[in-house]
Amino acid sequence: MNEDVQLKLLAYVDGELPSREVAEVEALMARDAEARALVVELRNTSAALAGHEADVKLPEAGDFYWSKIRREIERQESAERRVPGVTLAQWFWRSLIPAGALALVCGLVLRSGTIQAAPEFTPETDVASDDVGAYTYRSQESGLTTVWIYNRNEGSESTASGAADSVKQQ
Repeated sequence: MNEDVQLKLLAYVDGELPSREVAEVEALMARDAEARALVVELRNTSAALAGHEADVKLPEAGDFYWSKIRREIERQESAERRVPGVTLAQWFWRSLIPAGALALVCGLVLRSGTIQAAPEFTPETDVASDDVGAYTYRSQESGLTTVWIYNRNEGSESTASGAADSVKQQ
């Protein structure tokens, strides 16, 4: 037996079935033993519950009481839906902290000065002979590097047989 038939039988027992369907349900009970058994069980359950229902007295008339409950539910739902707006003062204070942090970072970057570049590459001079030496002079101001190569076996640097090489660095 499907659920729709069971609901019709329950409505029949409760007296809520329309008159045109009462004849159909009685015909069903006449030919179906399971439907008759269900109607008997529903009547017994209804009779058992009828004596134990609590009598609830409402403080006001039923319609007025339930309308008060409905209004309270609607009031609470509308309060939940309302989103408070942000005032200008609230927006200002919420924006002040990130703006202050950004200004602090910018100030620290500007205060620290320019970013120092990595030191420029100064090529080293490898000399294959122990008889040859070299002096290197680097001018940071003009960006000039001078390398003086000399022969160590000759007594003085002024008479060196080496050559001076100047390279303009950026």
